[in-house]
Amino acid sequence: MVLKIKGDPGKADIEGKVFWGWFVVAGAFAILSVSYGSKYCFGIFVKPMFTEFQWPMSAISLAASINLFMYAAGGVLSGWLLDRMAPKWIMTIGSLITAAGFVLTTFASTPIQLYLTYGVLCGLGASGIGVVVANSSVGKWFVRKRGVAVGIASMGIGLGTMLLTPLAGYIVKYYDWRNGFITFGVLVFVIGVGLSQILMGKTNPEAYGLQPDGDARREKPTGLSTDHRVPVVSLMPVLIDRRFWILVVCFSMAIMAEMMAFVHQVTYAVGYGIDKIAAASSVGAIGIASIFGRFFFGWLSDRLNDPKYAACLGFIVMAVGMFILMKTTTVTQLFVYALFFGFGYGSLAPMMPILLADRFGRYVLGAVYGWLTFFAVGFGGACGPILGGLIYDTSGSYAGAWLLNLVILLLVAMLILTLRRGGGTNQSGSLD
Repeated sequence: MVLKIKGDPGKADIEGKVFWGWFVVAGAFAILSVSYGSKYCFGIFVKPMFTEFQWPMSAISLAASINLFMYAAGGVLSGWLLDRMAPKWIMTIGSLITAAGFVLTTFASTPIQLYLTYGVLCGLGASGIGVVVANSSVGKWFVRKRGVAVGIASMGIGLGTMLLTPLAGYIVKYYDWRNGFITFGVLVFVIGVGLSQILMGKTNPEAYGLQPDGDARREKPTGLSTDHRVPVVSLMPVLIDRRFWILVVCFSMAIMAEMMAFVHQVTYAVGYGIDKIAAASSVGAIGIASIFGRFFFGWLSDRLNDPKYAACLGFIVMAVGMFILMKTTTVTQLFVYALFFGFGYGSLAPMMPILLADRFGRYVLGAVYGWLTFFAVGFGGACGPILGGLIYDTSGSYAGAWLLNLVILLLVAMLILTLRRGGGTNQSGSLD
């Protein structure tokens, strides 16, 4: 294999057998690893902050909710920009803001300061290095292999969670939670900025004389800016489409359950006398299981006549995990829960863009994914941590939170099956 890159890697002419879309997959994989691996460590820092500051659990959890809301709100802008330019500058700016937010969080001494640094800055920055930009970038380069490609890129989330959560637990136990935030700030800066500049400088295959999936190459268009060879597609037909709102409800509820578990499961486990590092490692176990889940559900969606069945299965497996967590009192049970919940949760990141592209097409994917993320993460995800904190503050237990998650996941598993093809907009087939 010969690979020849001329000039700026982001605007390179590439000769050889490697389809550039796979470099986009590699970049998305690595950036998602550090972005989500650091984000999902927040639950490990909750207990030491609670111990040091004696703030209510709901007050600390609100920082995670604000983070998710800002992430979702920023995703609307980053998704819109992605349909009009290459992702590298969106990701670079997002990495810089996120890194600054992590470092500034170490100086927080009041809830308001925590909300501004971790909540606003880290959340807004993460919207530039999250799944909206990363997975939408990947989705624009593939059609037949979209499920596998998005699944592989999304596996980065699981790898990052697997690697960084035990690291966070170690830092909390032997050093200080502030050192953990500084470590993650450095990682996001180095990996996020570096790889986005090297690998994420292209928009879509047609702009470079290529075809999706690396199929037969066409002549490269002339006289066009490399960042603006994207058809202009109206977003309004999608936003008034019933299918879009079914996806909003399903993924909002699923992400609410996901984030409630991620933020509170370590505190729940420590309450049963489970060692802090073991409890933190359970989040890493979710990451490991999700690696397999992301690939499996992406692979499965390419082989079913409708990817909604893969999404339904993912919700059901998450529900099984929540049922196990309701009964968990030992380390062994905690890790069994983590494996089930993580495998099912692994379906969320790939299935959102896959279902959107399947129903509404590739060229509007960034903007539509941004709006879906705004509702699903900004409202559903943001409600999860604070709702879990309120349930704990009022009842002194997480039992009600886990039962609520179980019921919700079973309901959305049924609702996703009502998602039809066609009937709301004519964009689905024509844009691929």
